[in-house]
Amino acid sequence: MPDCPLADDCPSFSERIQGMGCQHYGDRGGAEWCGHYSMPIRDLKQQPVKPGEEVVVEVTDIHESGAGVGRTDDGFIVMVDGVLPDARALVKITQVKSSHALADEIERLPMDPEEEMEGEPKPEPTSSDDDEGPKRPTALGSRDNFWGS
Repeated sequence: MPDCPLADDCPSFSERIQGMGCQHYGDRGGAEWCGHYSMPIRDLKQQPVKPGEEVVVEVTDIHESGAGVGRTDDGFIVMVDGVLPDARALVKITQVKSSHALADEIERLPMDPEEEMEGEPKPEPTSSDDDEGPKRPTALGSRDNFWGS
């Protein structure tokens, strides 16, 4: 059995017998195959993310399945379940396909990367007015002010 071409980069590379190559490497239908990732080797070589990797994703759209659609820094598409658009999140890649990856959310991050780097949060400005009323005018058609009086 020849050596796996991903041996240097693969975190799950393991040999049963010294010098025999990775136990996950095989041949399926004439294509080099990785049994650990259940993917062809050629697809694993092309993808910028690997299963189990943690990356920061900016979610900008929503898929018809309800998953948030985002991109990594290098532009690869990642679909994250449970994250809605206009969000940044640290995600763990669960499955890599030829054109996109699926991931689970680990942590929600602030939209502005500079906010994340600053240690202490900025204090909120407090108003000197102690009005107990609403901060915005009551809209016409609301239950409290239906006729606009």
